[in-house]
Amino acid sequence: MSDRRKEPFGEAAAPLTPALKVGDTVYVSGQVPTGPDGRIVGDDVKAQTRQVLENLEAQLRAAGATRADVVKTLVVLPQVKRDFAAMNEAYAEFFPDPKPARTTFGGELAIDILVEIEAVAVIGSGG
Repeated sequence: MSDRRKEPFGEAAAPLTPALKVGDTVYVSGQVPTGPDGRIVGDDVKAQTRQVLENLEAQLRAAGATRADVVKTLVVLPQVKRDFAAMNEAYAEFFPDPKPARTTFGGELAIDILVEIEAVAVIGSGG
């Protein structure tokens, strides 16, 4: 039986934990398109999606998971009708098959960005 205590990974200025591992499951908070210096990276949704996914992968790696272990994602796009196709292209390039289950919706974000993505991964499920 695996350990069921919450193990935190990363630090954030906001009142949240970037990633929590409980047993073999990793919960990654919504990632935004910021680089190591904290500045927003990319002027379009495709570039921002790529940065968000790099940030997501860093959180997964810290917790012992990989992109192949991701089983569910939530994508938020402020301009979903305009930006879905470009986000989807970058997303499809990032995740191996089978792709994670996903929910995508349009919604206002707390900062001026074009995409935010959160994820749930199960370590070892990616093969």
